[in-house]
Amino acid sequence: MSKIPFSRRRFFKVLGTGSLVVAGAPAAASTASILSQQQKPETNIADAAEVPRNINSMPGKYPGKVSRVNHSAAIVDNEIIEEQVYAMLEKAILGLTGERRLNKAWRQFVSPGEKIGLKVNPVAGKTLKTSHAVTKSIIRQLEESGIDRSDIIIWDRRLMQLHETGYTEENYPGIRIMGTEQQDEKGSYYDSDGKLYGEKMIDKDWYYWADVDGEYDEYTIPFMVNGGKYSYFTRIVTKDLDKIINVPILKNAGATVTAAMKNLAFGSVTNTGRLHAQLWNETCAYVCAFAPVRDKVVLNIVDGLKGCFNGGPGANPQFFCNYNTMLVGTDPVAIDRITHEIVVAKRIEEGIQKADNPQASAFLDMAESLELGISRREMIELNEINIS
Repeated sequence: MSKIPFSRRRFFKVLGTGSLVVAGAPAAASTASILSQQQKPETNIADAAEVPRNINSMPGKYPGKVSRVNHSAAIVDNEIIEEQVYAMLEKAILGLTGERRLNKAWRQFVSPGEKIGLKVNPVAGKTLKTSHAVTKSIIRQLEESGIDRSDIIIWDRRLMQLHETGYTEENYPGIRIMGTEQQDEKGSYYDSDGKLYGEKMIDKDWYYWADVDGEYDEYTIPFMVNGGKYSYFTRIVTKDLDKIINVPILKNAGATVTAAMKNLAFGSVTNTGRLHAQLWNETCAYVCAFAPVRDKVVLNIVDGLKGCFNGGPGANPQFFCNYNTMLVGTDPVAIDRITHEIVVAKRIEEGIQKADNPQASAFLDMAESLELGISRREMIELNEINIS
């Protein structure tokens, strides 16, 4: 196989799921939702319920509860201040748990000896990644709570993007950096036998099946791992981790939000290009219903310091903004309901849309029907803290 160097521009262009197309995906999915369920492609979502839930299963210890902290001085001269972020995270965790001691609050979710994965988001590149200030604050508080650094893993779907955005062993000594799709030191996605490195990272015992074919050319297949109708879960979530802390960014995807559930769903499985047009909403909800995600995600920490309100989930600086906020909760559905409100309010303020379209957040209602969390706003307890 010929070596194809990783390029975000080429990837988005070839795959057809760049910021312009992905931004329209929820709208397309919403339009499709008008059709009867019989007209939607079949999936294997029924299989998800065959595995019994456990005490860690979504929506976790605090269903329907969101702790939000705003800090007007968290960003100075366009730089995120790590000490301020640490304080925001501390207040958010204590506010969520009701604990007075930070280490005791963290130990509600994680324990020494467990392999803990931080699911960050580097998709939009250096300018709009999960900030290092947030990630390092999480690591610092985990260590202060008795978690060994060697038991922490930073991961995402594409190792190349992690490295490109500064998530490297050099910047995070003693912490493992993992990705499903990989290149070697020569820039090739294939080993000496012509097999994708990504194929070694998937678990074919766990999959999300949908009656939609993925067909990719040689440039795109390294970013999908496989085509066909199966999206396989990464071994990172099925084998390597005991607990997952989800650390998405506050971004838009068309008229809705890409935060907790999108970060998990599209980051945990292969062959996602086929899922955007017809099954965007379903995939956000359904993948999270399978045990490797449902039973391991114990906390969601939304990096809302810098985000975007249009042009997402890619990086379009024209629509970047400083939200100066952080949201924490065990319930990813409730988290996404609040983040959806934030993004829509900003879009209305900027004149991009006139009102919320309930169909744009259909994945939240789907997730509630799967008992993954609380979607109804009136049922969500929002604990908001302002730091000046």
